Amino acid sequence: MHDFDWNDIRFFLAVVRSGTLTIAARRLGTDHTTVGRRLTALEGALKTKLIDRGPTGCVLTTQGERFLPAAESMESIATGAHESIAGSDISLSGTVRIGAPDGFGSFFLAPRIKAYCERHPELEVQIVTMPRVFSLSKREADLAIGLNRPAKGRLVSWKLSDYSLGLYAARSYLEAARPIRGHEDLVQHHFVSYIDDLIFSPELDYMPQVSKEVRPQLKSSNLIAQMQATMAGAGICVLPCFMADMEPLLAPVLPDQVTLTRSFWLVIHADQQRLARIQSVADFISAATRNARSILLRNSAG
Repeated sequence: MHDFDWNDIRFFLAVVRSGTLTIAARRLGTDHTTVGRRLTALEGALKTKLIDRGPTGCVLTTQGERFLPAAESMESIATGAHESIAGSDISLSGTVRIGAPDGFGSFFLAPRIKAYCERHPELEVQIVTMPRVFSLSKREADLAIGLNRPAKGRLVSWKLSDYSLGLYAARSYLEAARPIRGHEDLVQHHFVSYIDDLIFSPELDYMPQVSKEVRPQLKSSNLIAQMQATMAGAGICVLPCFMADMEPLLAPVLPDQVTLTRSFWLVIHADQQRLARIQSVADFISAATRNARSILLRNSAG
């Protein structure tokens, strides 16, 4: 093992997480030839093939799968040691990427994070708002906000808060449409909802709970697009109350009869949970949701 270069692990992990030498090189700020050479050197030192390189991308071999957890642990230890020596518990620096559903990331987290960023000017905070499940093992994010607790993987998670959803429509739509007095009236109205085969989490499949007779006419994979269409009068939509209640163009529909509850979960990879900058951002998000319980959860006492 005297020829083993610990720095080669960075190149190995970058290839695993990006899937190609070219993308890995871009993320590392080098060229794909260098990435390939460092990967070959690592495989030579370990005397085993870690990654199969094909025309469509790179795939872990069986030995590569076995080596990956150890490589991630070494990465975590190195990063933690650097933060400890650099005094990161006093002055946070580096980058923290937060993966979040579009509604939570855009409407809840983004408006609240300014003060936190001002307290830590050397820390770069990235909020990736996309309707999808983020892979922390591939380092698509350092922390992720999920709609359920992960069932597998080396992940640490805890519930942030329950949140309420309800039916909403534009006030202009309700003024022009037939009255809605109960569930039986919903079938006479237009609905906006998710595209069935693009729902990234079963918790978002609301319509069967609202009415099995309703067939939405307008669908989108993006919650913000659904909300914008609803505000424009496209129909009725299931929306998180913390989003819709802030919009004066929208009005609740059957609020005493239709209320759904879902949960937000914070998820961190086990190898990163003790890093100062990761823990700090996690603490901030936990406190922000705790302080906003009365906004997130309808009829909450706060």
